[in-house]
Amino acid sequence: MTVMTQAAPPVVGELGRGRWWRRAIASALAGALLGVGTPARADDEPGLCRVVEVAFVPAADLQIVAWLEDAAGNYVDTIYITHAVGTFGLGNRPGMLEFNSGPAWPYGRREQVFPVWAHRHGHVFPRVDFQNGDDRNLSHPFTQSSVEHHYCRPIAPEEPMWDAGTCASAVYTDKGVLSELDTSVYPPRVDVFPEGERDHPSVAMFRSLNPFDAVSQATPAGDVPVALSWAIPSDLPPGDYRLLVEVSKEFDMNETYNEVSYPEPVDISWASFGAPYRGQPSVVYQVPFELGEVAVTASTDAYAGYGDPDGQDGELRVPDATITVDVPGSGAARLALTASAGGTYRLAVTARPEVDEIAPGHIDDLSVAAVDHATATVTFSAPGEDGAEGRVAGYDIRYRADGPVTDENFESSTPISDGVVPELPGELQSFELAGLLPETTYHVGVRAYDACRNQGALAQLVVETTARITGEVDACFVATAAYGSPMAGDVELLRQFRDGFLEQTVLGQLAVEAYYTFGPAAAGVIAESELLRETARAALAPVVARVRDLAYPE
Repeated sequence: MTVMTQAAPPVVGELGRGRWWRRAIASALAGALLGVGTPARADDEPGLCRVVEVAFVPAADLQIVAWLEDAAGNYVDTIYITHAVGTFGLGNRPGMLEFNSGPAWPYGRREQVFPVWAHRHGHVFPRVDFQNGDDRNLSHPFTQSSVEHHYCRPIAPEEPMWDAGTCASAVYTDKGVLSELDTSVYPPRVDVFPEGERDHPSVAMFRSLNPFDAVSQATPAGDVPVALSWAIPSDLPPGDYRLLVEVSKEFDMNETYNEVSYPEPVDISWASFGAPYRGQPSVVYQVPFELGEVAVTASTDAYAGYGDPDGQDGELRVPDATITVDVPGSGAARLALTASAGGTYRLAVTARPEVDEIAPGHIDDLSVAAVDHATATVTFSAPGEDGAEGRVAGYDIRYRADGPVTDENFESSTPISDGVVPELPGELQSFELAGLLPETTYHVGVRAYDACRNQGALAQLVVETTARITGEVDACFVATAAYGSPMAGDVELLRQFRDGFLEQTVLGQLAVEAYYTFGPAAAGVIAESELLRETARAALAPVVARVRDLAYPE
């Protein structure tokens, strides 16, 4: 049986300030070194594994977690979690829960994303806060913000980026600090490492605190059948179990849960950015099944209940009229009703033994089908599950910009966000890398794996993006490009000076008109070069200092 560890709650009088997160980190590291909390390898008995297979058809834009419990309701293990929570820290990142949301939104603890799972898995983590402690502000000091490789800056619904779904340029975000007092039932993100003095030293500990990155996978595409597989640890005894899947979706409004009942925050800076997202709460599907020596299949066509709309407890609320049941993709219908030989289901589970000593075949034709300044489409021929035969269970796809993807650094490389549905051997497979920077070399690595988690050899590819498309830059031009966000404190100070002083005089209006005429072209170049950004910030520094003196004289 897998044993899960739980860190002790913070006791300030006993530990003193600054020691709570260090103790939690030490506990996590000890668990990693001793193997505590880690599933037994599927190949403890050579060639033999037992597999749990999970099938469903999700709507678009879902967050999903699947976990196993015994018949008494005791948590056993998490078998699948989407990247947003498992890798990128959606549930435990700086900022208030009530912040609006939008494409690749960077801030706000989404504590209501998986409340049932989060309160059952037994882990406790230090909460991630903004370094300056200002939980209600989307703008944070540039000196406490480092380059962001996953999220975009907060944007307004009327900006072109909203529909495009990609970042227009590189931005900076505050990665936060592990709280000395407060805790979370969600893990922090694992894709960041501290950069100089801008990031707090505790950022270096994020990865060691997160036990779910190993089962974190790409968010599945909407309306496409999903087949998950989990190699059961050899020391998990036969018996009765249940598989639970919790599903959440932003902007899933109905008459009970909508912008009126959960309005956007008021009296905070940058309230016009994003949109209210808090619709219907998470819903849970549950399938009991028996784990034994023969294959069994079980399913359900209904949801078991829903989670706390505010994410403050793990109670599974019984189904009621507040949850939509008859609109595809919404509420209890976030998993589609699917026909099968045995009837219809929303969630199906098969548990079976399998003998498999053969790794998937090698991918030998990884190639770039299309590339521009921000995206690349990669194709390859599907390998076989056993060499050249059978359909693989899935693909693990990672990329990085600082050198080749290797066996040694594969797990620390960035995973892609879109899943690839495995095809039969020889069929064409493809995936897209999005949010790339222009004129940049990226290294891609792909591995196929089978149901017993045997892994194929690593296939590698180099992708070089093209020059940027001229004419589209963020609204605040040079200053925004230099600081990485239109909400950076110094950018806001310059904007206020522009609106309150320059535009009140004829010469000032001419200066503003000239800036808006020539600014975009310069900003497009500055935004894509860290050296030029540093140069621009240095050039703007005396201007900012002078404006600050005028605005806030001593």
